[in-house]
Amino acid sequence: MVKGEKDPLPVYELRPPEWLPRAHVSGGVGYAGFYPPRPDDVEETLTSGNLSAGLTLKAEVNAEHYSNNGLIRKRLMQEDALNELEDIMNQIFARKAESAPSIPSSSFRLPSRVTLNDAKREAWFADLANPDIPLSKLGKNVPHGAKGHDLLDLLHTKNVSVPRAVWFLRVFGANESAGLRNKPSYNPTHYSVEWANVMTSYMKKQLADIALPSAPRLVASIKQTFKGVLSDSDMRQKWISRFSYCLSLLRTFYAEGLVDNKTFLAWLVQQMATCNLAQAGFVVRLGDEYLDGMLVSRALTRPFIEASLSKLLEIEGSPAKEFLPNTANTLRNLISRSFLALPDACVSPRIHIQYGAALEDILMDNFVVDAADDASQQAVQVLRQTVVDTLSDVQRRNEAMLFQHLPPRVLGSLSSALSDVKLLNSISGKTDLATVSLFEDNSEISPSFSRKLDFLLTWSVTPLQYGDHRPYAAACLLQLWRNKAEERAIRRDAPSPDEQIQDLLFDWLDSSDVAGELSNLPAVALLFGQLVKYGLFSYGQYMQRLIARGERGLSYSDPEQEASRHRHFLRWIPLHNSDSSLISQRKVILYGFRVRETPEDVNEREIRKECRAVIPELFGGGPQTEEQLSTTFWRSCDHLLSAPRYEQLKIMRQWFFPLYKKFLVSQSFDADGLILRVFTLSTVTMARVRSYGPILDMSLHTLAYASNTSLLTAVIETIRQHIEVWACMNRMKEVASALWSVHQTWRSRGSQNRVLLKLLAEVDNDRYLDPAAREQMLSDISAFSHALFPTNENPDIVPPVLPEILLLATDPNPEAPSLLANSLWYKYMTSPDWAWKVWDNTIASLRQIPVMIEEISGRRVCALRYAAFLLHVDQHLPRGFDEQIRSWFLGSGKNEVAALTPDAWDVVTVVLLYMVCYGALTTTTILESLIYQVWQAGANVTSEEQAQTLETLLTSVNNLFEHLLLRDECGTGLPPVDVFEAQGLQTRRRDVFREPHFSSLVANFPALVLMEQNRYLPEVLRGASMTLRRTICRVSVFRQGIYRDLDAVRLAFERLLESQNVPDEMHEPLVSALRLMLNDPGQDGPVNAAEWSSASSLLSPWKLAATSIEIRLTIKQLGEGMSRESTRLAACSSLDKLTTAVFYHCKSPEEADFVAEMITDVDRTVAGKFVNAGLRRIVDIFRETDGADKIEAMSRGVACAGEILRLLANIVAPFRQDATLPQVDSTIQDHLFSVVCAKFAEMTDVMATLMEQPWSEDISRGSQAVIFLARLLQFYLGFPALWPPQAKDIAEELCANLARLALVHGAGEGLNMLAFPLLLDTLCYTLDEIPVDVKTTAPFDPFKNYPEFNLSDLPSDIPPEYKARLRTMLPYVELNPVVQDLVYATRDASGAIVGSIPVQNRPWEWTEYLGDVPGAEPRGGENPDDGRSAVKNSASLSLEFFEARLTGDRIIPSHTAKDDMMAEENLRALQDDLYAEGAFRRDWRETRVPLDNASSSAARFRTEDDAPPLQAFGGQVGGVTEARTSSRRPSPASSSRSVASGQLGSATSLRQSPAHPLSRLSVSTTGDVIDVDAFDAGTSASGSGSTNKRKTMSSIAEDDEIQILDGPSGSTSRTSKRPKAKMAVKTTKGRKR
Repeated sequence: MVKGEKDPLPVYELRPPEWLPRAHVSGGVGYAGFYPPRPDDVEETLTSGNLSAGLTLKAEVNAEHYSNNGLIRKRLMQEDALNELEDIMNQIFARKAESAPSIPSSSFRLPSRVTLNDAKREAWFADLANPDIPLSKLGKNVPHGAKGHDLLDLLHTKNVSVPRAVWFLRVFGANESAGLRNKPSYNPTHYSVEWANVMTSYMKKQLADIALPSAPRLVASIKQTFKGVLSDSDMRQKWISRFSYCLSLLRTFYAEGLVDNKTFLAWLVQQMATCNLAQAGFVVRLGDEYLDGMLVSRALTRPFIEASLSKLLEIEGSPAKEFLPNTANTLRNLISRSFLALPDACVSPRIHIQYGAALEDILMDNFVVDAADDASQQAVQVLRQTVVDTLSDVQRRNEAMLFQHLPPRVLGSLSSALSDVKLLNSISGKTDLATVSLFEDNSEISPSFSRKLDFLLTWSVTPLQYGDHRPYAAACLLQLWRNKAEERAIRRDAPSPDEQIQDLLFDWLDSSDVAGELSNLPAVALLFGQLVKYGLFSYGQYMQRLIARGERGLSYSDPEQEASRHRHFLRWIPLHNSDSSLISQRKVILYGFRVRETPEDVNEREIRKECRAVIPELFGGGPQTEEQLSTTFWRSCDHLLSAPRYEQLKIMRQWFFPLYKKFLVSQSFDADGLILRVFTLSTVTMARVRSYGPILDMSLHTLAYASNTSLLTAVIETIRQHIEVWACMNRMKEVASALWSVHQTWRSRGSQNRVLLKLLAEVDNDRYLDPAAREQMLSDISAFSHALFPTNENPDIVPPVLPEILLLATDPNPEAPSLLANSLWYKYMTSPDWAWKVWDNTIASLRQIPVMIEEISGRRVCALRYAAFLLHVDQHLPRGFDEQIRSWFLGSGKNEVAALTPDAWDVVTVVLLYMVCYGALTTTTILESLIYQVWQAGANVTSEEQAQTLETLLTSVNNLFEHLLLRDECGTGLPPVDVFEAQGLQTRRRDVFREPHFSSLVANFPALVLMEQNRYLPEVLRGASMTLRRTICRVSVFRQGIYRDLDAVRLAFERLLESQNVPDEMHEPLVSALRLMLNDPGQDGPVNAAEWSSASSLLSPWKLAATSIEIRLTIKQLGEGMSRESTRLAACSSLDKLTTAVFYHCKSPEEADFVAEMITDVDRTVAGKFVNAGLRRIVDIFRETDGADKIEAMSRGVACAGEILRLLANIVAPFRQDATLPQVDSTIQDHLFSVVCAKFAEMTDVMATLMEQPWSEDISRGSQAVIFLARLLQFYLGFPALWPPQAKDIAEELCANLARLALVHGAGEGLNMLAFPLLLDTLCYTLDEIPVDVKTTAPFDPFKNYPEFNLSDLPSDIPPEYKARLRTMLPYVELNPVVQDLVYATRDASGAIVGSIPVQNRPWEWTEYLGDVPGAEPRGGENPDDGRSAVKNSASLSLEFFEARLTGDRIIPSHTAKDDMMAEENLRALQDDLYAEGAFRRDWRETRVPLDNASSSAARFRTEDDAPPLQAFGGQVGGVTEARTSSRRPSPASSSRSVASGQLGSATSLRQSPAHPLSRLSVSTTGDVIDVDAFDAGTSASGSGSTNKRKTMSSIAEDDEIQILDGPSGSTSRTSKRPKAKMAVKTTKGRKR
């Protein structure tokens, strides 16, 4: 080119705008939507065709309907199509992952501490308190200065907001602990513990300001004043402000772990226990807020519940109760929530004893208010039932550990026998045998049935029990069971039980020692006679079995030394309904074939002779002489009395009773009393040989012929006298029917009999008569009473003196008594007290008889006249004379009786005995209203003068008592004069030994002992009292009454021994008297404690109950001796011997139960002796059981010690009600605790070894030993003890062993549903009872001795409920939510994630993210390769911990272009994205087309508003530090489109220019990281487009932590200087660390 010529201008080249991104990151395919015209384009080439016809582009496809689906489908049908597609996608993902940038290293820098002067420090804190100053400005460093309480006070004084204060304190703490982080033992939460101590001490200091006024001291001379911090308004406001600020800080500290939760909660629990009532209101609020944190650990919840209950009871008992209702209600709420959330926290015997009732009331009070609707009511009921069930379970577990409500032991042989003896001895005349459940209610012959049958048979014949009714009761009980069993067998088509019963009865006869004794042979014969009668025992099968087995010695021809026991049974057992063949077979067995006359035949002839001699009237002979009518007439019947039962019953049934029937027929009217004489003598004779069946038959048969009152009364008295036997025969219904028939007969004659009606009512007892008959009977009784005592509004008044009664003494007319009685009744029948005054006048007349008549015989004849008069008066009284006489004796008659002379007493005694013989007066009335009263007066005599006054009275009543109860002979000059009167006396005598009268006799029996020992009484009286006492103890019916109710006997003597009015020296005679009552007269010696082993070995069930009463009273006597100084040493020595002997010889369960029964109701001192001896014995047992075989040794020890422990539990049980247990020796406690701990350690190792041997039988035995050790430990913990230092040391090991044993029994082979909960409860009990050392300076640690292990270490097969319970036992609080369930993980060789240790919370290191530090160089900026902004790693918690990586995807917000589908389509076409959309939505979006007026719309939008048309989308903003100022004008080439650009074939060729509102969206993709905090809020709205985009971003970025990946990426050749952006104010809300 010629010089000077201008250079040609360069060809203008269109360039894309700066904001337009490339179409591909690495490929040179241009820019999206930018196609500038080029010279080589088709449209730029001029051709003739183009000029003439215009530009015509070649069609890309053959036809518009052309589709490539066929080719694609053909390719997809090939086998490797899917694999190739998968490989392509894998390559795409792999290249995408390779091209993604890595996460930069952490750029976090903790603000450092600097030392500032006071002015700068004050300014800095002022800025900290100013919310307008962002923390990023203050985050470069923090001042160093105040610490602890001063620092908290400074923050409160400066009024720093809680979030900013927390940030500062976190940075402050992080700097404090910075120097410790590199140490191996560094604990990230250690400073949290220190800061928790700071906060708790700060709060405690504030709470200490709330003090209560102390009680005024009366002796103080200085005037006291009190000014509380809350009493002054200014001080109160300051205090509340500071305390509230502290609570606000604490709330955040607690939530983020800046204070150690365990330390803080332990302090809170301690404060609840130690605060006063004024402080309680604040502490309770703290507890309410932080309760959830405590409920995960029992170590915190249990003391918190205990402290809350204590505080609530303190409020309830405080005068300030009315001022603390909110505090009390909150406490109730806390207790209820704690209980429901963690019931195991209340499994504590201490809480149960002290607060059990209060806890139940609190829980139940929550359900007092009824719900409004039914649905709510049902929900409340369900919740209430849940609470009730949970509370019941907790109470049951606590009571089990306190050994309360021990389950009853399954009765052993001895215990069952004692129960059965008590049941059988309680049978009386009112007992319905159908209700006596001796046998089990089933039809099978079980071992239990066999044992009870053997027991029943032995009871019925043993001489150690009393009563003729026993054989009949035994036979009837067996018959009732057989009938029921046979009915069941018939229904079930099962075999009858008769054969088995026959075998059992034979076995008893063959093997029973009691049956084999000759002295018991009459009772055995009577028993089996009844069994044969009821068909329960077959006499024929019995003989056949003996013959079949070749029994020797059955015949009387065999030598005596070879005699079989069955010879006597065959000889004695009677046959009721036997045929001739059976009798012949019996005769052959006993006497052989050739004997023509047997001894039985001879004996029967002699018996008939004796009967004819005794009762000649029956055989047509003359009447007996007076001498033959004595009560001992039966002694002449030697053959009858000594004959075997076989002959007795045969004579009575087959000979005597038929003759008696004929005799009754021949004597149609008993005018001369012949039937009465025969009946009385016959029944008395039969009673001597215990032939009660014939007696009842005769009595019932005679009733039909009882035409007069005398005979009817005699029959009735016979029936009444043996009423127990009829009941045991189960014939009471038959008796009731016979009595009712007789009553109907007499009633038809127009006559009524009071005695008959009374007996009928007693026999019926609302059981046997028909309702109509019973109603008729009651009506007859009422009519009879009304006839004798008619009602009258104006009754007759009886004068106090009736002279006609005195005149009766001189009236010789035999009819005078009857006439006088009738006349008095006619005169005064309407007066209610006429009989009482008649008796009073009679006694006054009897006092005059000794004056009027000198001879004793004449006096007695006159007395009998008065007795006959009173007997007639009795017949005119509806209820008899008995009640009136009782009232007189207990009233004014006391003085009259005391004034009687010995001669007068002789006359009165005749009258009383006569009236008793004829039923006008009962023996019980005389005893209870006269004799017992006099005995009590004699027992309480305190002077000789008083004794002289009572001498006559005592002598007379003792004589009367002797005639009423002890004498049987007649002809002494006093009634009874013959056997007929004696029968009446015997009938009334039997009532004394029946209830309820026998209890009165026993209750007054000790009065005889007191009279014996009363030194003021004459020796004669004392000797007479002793004779009476010893004599009555030999009476069989007296002993029968004692054994019927032994408890009544025991209570009578115990009540007297416990009385303060009885001197201590009287206790020994009383116990000796009781011993005489219970045992044979020869056994009257004291109990020797040293001979316990021999005594207990000889105990039988027949005497065991009586012996237990005797020994129980002896133990009480020793206890009383220990309370007296003079006898303490001797009593203590005897008691030590007894307790030692008991526990060294008590090895069987029966003996243990027996001893426990004896030692009940003893005082605390005696119980302590037994407990000490028992625990000492247990220690010795475990020390003796050490051996090589640990399991075997422990099993032996448990077997011996188990019964002792149960015995001790029963001894201590009565004392647990008042929570004052017997005192246990501290040495014994220490030894026992050491032994138990050693055994636990031993069993822990043994069980661990056994777990390695699956299916070992020793596992079960070991578990039983562990359970016993746990129960023994619970028993030990129930006693208060001073724990020595060595006990505290081994307690930690004990708790660890208990936890290990619980884990052993909680899963795997050792899973034991009983042992696991028992061991956990024992562990809780132990942890609660370990004392806290009050002298220690260490902080309160409720987690001490609790087990420590990881839940992850538990076996996988442990039940979930067990795992949950174990979790509450661990000394950990709830994890912080930040690190909960978060662990460190690594990848193994296969790339799988492997969990490692849990992530530990680092609250002091993970500080808030405040944004980039001002002035620091940004890291991780724009990537020059792809134009994308890298992720920042500038927070305190590095992203490396989460294995973070960039994926290259973009997340399109769901609200970006929901109203403009085309904009969304543009975004998706230009970038990778993650977006969830349905198929229909996608189809809708892809089928939309652009609008024609899009450009005009965009221009309108730009005119109306300078913001982009789609403000909801913020993807147009530049980088984080760049403010773009480029033009937003459309591209110059945006209006043209070249053929080349159309031939690119990409979807982007259809994209429009930025002038179109959608074009902006089409180019807003590959985003840079935009920090919203970097935008300047004050930028003008009229600026460039980027400014408008910042506004758009500001409207979206509501959260300062959102980072939006957006904005165009600049090219590599265009880099502009990025000015620093201002830092926006940042809050700590939602901070990221």
